[in-house]
Amino acid sequence: MTKYSSRYASSPEAVKKYDTQQLREEFLIDDLMQEDEVVLVYSHYDRYIAGSAVPVKGDLALETIDPLKAPYFLERRELGIINVGGSGSVVVEGTTYELGFKDALYIGAGNKEVVFKSDDKNNPAKFYLNSAPAHTTYPTKKVSLAEANKLQLGTMETANHRTVNQMIIGSVVTTCQLQMGMTELKPGSVWNTMPAHVHDRRMEVYFYLDIPENQAVCHFMGQPQETRHIWMNNHQAVISPPWSIHSGSGTSNYTFIWGMAGENLDYGDMDVCKITDLR
Repeated sequence: MTKYSSRYASSPEAVKKYDTQQLREEFLIDDLMQEDEVVLVYSHYDRYIAGSAVPVKGDLALETIDPLKAPYFLERRELGIINVGGSGSVVVEGTTYELGFKDALYIGAGNKEVVFKSDDKNNPAKFYLNSAPAHTTYPTKKVSLAEANKLQLGTMETANHRTVNQMIIGSVVTTCQLQMGMTELKPGSVWNTMPAHVHDRRMEVYFYLDIPENQAVCHFMGQPQETRHIWMNNHQAVISPPWSIHSGSGTSNYTFIWGMAGENLDYGDMDVCKITDLR
């Protein structure tokens, strides 16, 4: 079964007037990882789709949705997948790709059949999905967590010591515009993406995981001089417009998956905001 919803783009001037509930309704994705369902959210920021697939009782197929006006989901799209649950597999046009915990898979445009499977229904795979429009087809490729390009950033002194795992990115996988990776904070560190930045050339979606029970992450968004916050729980995602910072601080360390698409594939293309200039 597939469930989908759409989110329209909001201007920074409009967001300044949002209360907590409206801010959450526009940007928070809080219904992911539903058993035996594919859940998709279609954002009008760069036509980006974020979603999940959790096969328990049986396999789940990736089906097209009405906003695409396409006979199959990947007719004009590419797809990134990261498994955040038990071991499972993704079958692409008859070829099976085994995905363990935190392994990733890139699937190029033009693939008609994509099927999600779990190895154990008592510990099902939980596939986190990101998709963006694609102008050509690139090969499908699995990237294990061990194969990711790893960056060590931050320090314990500033509470942002973290490992950035670049997984679906130019130096690892060839894509049209989709980029995905996973940032793991070290014990004792709580800040992600600080100093904060914006990148007007692309939008981004964050998906938070590894948040311990009874803990949470406060996600900061908005223009650097007009910030807002959304409290996030485990396995929730948040849409970040091109004009918005995207940063967070947790009540413990945690992990988040970042995915983005837009004008270019330069990971370092960002406008950094001085911490003392944030408002």
